[in-house]
Order: sequence, then C-alpha cells, then structure tokens
Amino acid sequence: VQLQASGGGLVQAGGSLRLSCVASGILFSLNDMAWYRQAPGKQREWVASISITGHTDYADSVKERATVSRDNAKNTIYLQMNSLKPEDTAVYYCNGLYAYYSWGQGTLVTVSS
Repeated sequence: VQLQASGGGLVQAGGSLRLSCVASGILFSLNDMAWYRQAPGKQREWVASISITGHTDYADSVKERATVSRDNAKNTIYLQMNSLKPEDTAVYYCNGLYAYYSWGQGTLVTVSS
C-alpha cells in the first residue's frame, strides 16, 4: 500500500491550497478515505473524510474552509483548503477512514501570518 500526498507548500494566511493523495495497492473505490494532519509538537488529528458514497465530514477546525473530494478513476482523494490560518500549518496525510494503512510521507503545509 502506498499513500502519496502532494500539493503542500508555503502560503500566506488567507490563501488556498489543493492537496492530492494517490492511493495504490488498495481497492480505492471500496474505501472510506480521510485526511489527517500533524502539527509540530502535536498528535496527528483527523481533518476530513469522504465515504464511498461521497458523504463528507469535517473537523470543526476546518469546517466551512475545507472541501474533500475523490476521483475513483484516479485513485485520488483531494482536500481544498481556503482561508488558511497559521494554525493549519502541519504535515497532511491521507489514509483510510480508521487509518488502517501504513502512513505515507505526507505533504507539508506552512501558513505564514
């Protein structure tokens, strides 16, 4: 199993980023998927999820600012983040909804104030 996240970078507060994560080695279309993040010195936390039927859920900290989507044909999950805040600075990862796969390397998002 490989979970390859990309799209991170340095952005000013108020900016936007679109993260992507390509999954290989799993039956992607049969998996509820999720985004997680880990800020410096903090534990990894759940950010957003999308079910196989397209139902989405968001952490309160990103609700109204994030949109999660998926493309089963590309085995890819996306996270559109708007109105970014410095507290969104973290390494972002994708995984199955209950994080049952090995973690990939993630993609670093740094939001400057």
